[in-house]
Amino acid sequence: MEMETRRIRRFVSHQRRNNTLLPLQTPSSSSNHLSNTISFFYCDYKFTSFNKPLFNFGRKYSNFFRLWFSIGLGFALSAMLGVTLIMLWELAIALNLCGESNEIRSLISELLFGFPNLLSGFTLSFADAGYICISTIISVFLHEFGHALAAASEGIQIEYIAIFMAVLFPGALVAFNDELVQASQHLTALRVYSAGIWHNAVCCAACGLTLFLLPLLLFPLYSSGHGAMVLDVPPTSPLFGYLAPGDVIISVDNVPIRNAQEWLKLNTLTYDTQLKNVNISQHTGDLGVLNNRKGYCVPSLVMEASKITELLENQHVCPRELSTFVKISCSDNITLDDGQSETDLSNGRRNIYCLNAKDVVKLDKCGDGWGLATSKGSSCSCSQDEFCLAPVQEPGMVWVEITYSSLSHECLHEENRLPVSNSSDLEETNCGATFIFAGDVISMAHSIHLTSYQPRWGPNIVAYFPNFLERILIWTFHVSLALALLNGLPVYFLDGESILEATLSHFTSLSPRKRKKVLRLCLLCGLLVSIFGLFRLLL
Repeated sequence: MEMETRRIRRFVSHQRRNNTLLPLQTPSSSSNHLSNTISFFYCDYKFTSFNKPLFNFGRKYSNFFRLWFSIGLGFALSAMLGVTLIMLWELAIALNLCGESNEIRSLISELLFGFPNLLSGFTLSFADAGYICISTIISVFLHEFGHALAAASEGIQIEYIAIFMAVLFPGALVAFNDELVQASQHLTALRVYSAGIWHNAVCCAACGLTLFLLPLLLFPLYSSGHGAMVLDVPPTSPLFGYLAPGDVIISVDNVPIRNAQEWLKLNTLTYDTQLKNVNISQHTGDLGVLNNRKGYCVPSLVMEASKITELLENQHVCPRELSTFVKISCSDNITLDDGQSETDLSNGRRNIYCLNAKDVVKLDKCGDGWGLATSKGSSCSCSQDEFCLAPVQEPGMVWVEITYSSLSHECLHEENRLPVSNSSDLEETNCGATFIFAGDVISMAHSIHLTSYQPRWGPNIVAYFPNFLERILIWTFHVSLALALLNGLPVYFLDGESILEATLSHFTSLSPRKRKKVLRLCLLCGLLVSIFGLFRLLL
């Protein structure tokens, strides 16, 4: 986007090397004399209708804008130094000159490119593609508006404004007389060249602040902090048929869910914990994963009716509608003997129990795998006539309890909300229910569309507005930040080239010829290091 901008600006300066600035209102500068470009991969439309208003606005508040863009100059130089150090750090890691940190790399990748779902292995939806296009238009507009306003405040007139479509990506550019910029004072040129980066940084700050204050801004019309409301459940989702638009997810494994972000974070944490336990059990040879498990206190009479003794290697012996459970063994468990003989254990045989998950979820919980429930004194202990049984989980399969409430009139009132730890009461009031999901919780968590805001009144369609606004702000933050940092790279055709060239002009001890050689060397090295660093970050 910005690559085309820099190329056109330099092209304009070469074309008008011996010419003076044209008046804004002369026929030669009208849109009728501008040639628009149309090709298979690129097309643009140039116009001059905003030239005079922008120039007058910039000149009217020139003192303020000079101060404003002077602050932006300091930020742009800092950003240029920071992003260059990041690329050098990636090069040093590739050459084994320093250690590697996957957490830092993941954070940098998400900030630079703004595609967290794509980088995590999840494909972008058509809605996300639309958000990216809208965010790109906003970010590029603010970037080019910064260049135009900085030039106008310094008395440099705009040649034209153009909007373009490169392949499938929209953009915009501002062309001004680059010769006047280079002939002006060094600080003037730096302010003009760094204005785009500065405006993108301010856009990021504005988006972040708005996201932080969004619950307060939407408070008159929407409530938040009471769960994640379901907007859509696609037919391909494993939760299709269990959740419906308007349902509110209020807990996972007895841990309260306050917003959509906590839904994703908690399911990811649950998966990571289960993966760690499976790895430990495989290392010790214990296929039962007897510690840190989610268990239920099952009465001994129910266990006797469902007990089957089977080889450990054959776990799939229960009917399809039933789930396989095993007894949890832990040092503080004081329960009855389930009749498991030492001969069976030495021969690799264990008692397993086939139970209905719908009945099990109504029982008391035990074990150490229930998230925040352990802080309430939960352990392996059950009553004297109960055993602590845990579901058998295969690698990659996670057992989670999801509790939700229906968005009916009686359930909207805070005083009628039910405690998330009492799933049996949920069944009685028809406000919701608790169901079990066993499978890939990461894919499951991303398969439904949620919002953190619940409308206080109005039609159902108003529930989509906070999610739309939130997604636009998030994507604009990422795209604008990526645009600012990428333009800070000292490479050809980006703002970094012009900023580096204007910075080198301060070194008067170097002759113009030597400065050009230093500039070309820096740009060439910057291009190679940036390509290598970006390639590594994308992997």
